[in-house]
Amino acid sequence: MFSFFGLGKDRSKFGKWLDRRGISQKWVEDNAKVSKGTVSRLCSESDAKPNGSTANKILKALKKVGHSVDYDDFWM
Repeated sequence: MFSFFGLGKDRSKFGKWLDRRGISQKWVEDNAKVSKGTVSRLCSESDAKPNGSTANKILKALKKVGHSVDYDDFWM
């Protein structure tokens, strides 16, 4: 798959959701306090699912800035 910007990266449902809203992976790393590798995997691998603690950290960070999201929105 080729992206508009020519990066050619496949994106998961979570990655596409972040892209549409202009939220960077770095923002997720910093605000959810999760590793770069974890965020990268969740954004690129469509079958990747975070453990409960990681999912809660990510969802809490997104909700804190006004996004109404649930685990099922990305990882079911």
